[in-house]
Amino acid sequence: MAGDEWQGKLDIYLDGELPAEQMRALDEHLRSCPECAAVVLNRVQLKREVQAAGKRYAPTSEFRRKIQTSIATRPRTAFHWGWAMAAAMMVILFAGALFVSREQQRLQRDHIYSELADLHVSTLASSTPVDVVSSDRHTVKPWFQGRIPFTFNLPELKDDFSLLGGRMVYLGQTPGAQLIYQVRKHQISVFIFQERAGKLRNATSAMRKLSFNMETWSQDGLRYFVVGDAAPEDIRKLSESLKSAAKS
Repeated sequence: MAGDEWQGKLDIYLDGELPAEQMRALDEHLRSCPECAAVVLNRVQLKREVQAAGKRYAPTSEFRRKIQTSIATRPRTAFHWGWAMAAAMMVILFAGALFVSREQQRLQRDHIYSELADLHVSTLASSTPVDVVSSDRHTVKPWFQGRIPFTFNLPELKDDFSLLGGRMVYLGQTPGAQLIYQVRKHQISVFIFQERAGKLRNATSAMRKLSFNMETWSQDGLRYFVVGDAAPEDIRKLSESLKSAAKS
């Protein structure tokens, strides 16, 4: 397991007895390690079950009589604590399930960003980065017809932006378009896929991946990703141009 170095410290962590520096380090590790996060969740649930089991025992008749008397004189208090315990357990279980679900979504989202970053790098490193070489959007857009199951519009470029061409790509089993733009000395990849590809719905609005700036959004049933080492302002300008073109 990637977090073997932390395994012997998880119980101490749950008891809040780790030094502050190690607590912060383990907190950071749990946000990036689903295996250790799952172990912590299981141990939290186990501690709750052990605590509940430790309170169970066979009472004497005298003790039983005292408890029955207490219940008879204070029924609301006993009822209240029973429901409080049940509610607390439900909250703990719900919080644990929510944590695991969000962790899975984050890992899936990070996997998508990593794949796109790899596609961008491999394109820039290729001797033939595009299949259709043209700066004319009216040439590049028709090239994709019949190759991908959707259409899109491309903007009329302004400022220092230029279109270099495009190619067909796959994200998992999902076909899409990759367009290469250039602004000054920086190249930017624009990826377009159908939004209905389930795993793409978890993508957030903006993120920085490795040394690249990245922005993503959904529009008219399509998911757009803009990736590159250009300045965030340039990424934003190109993204706004693509959004405007999609509305036309």
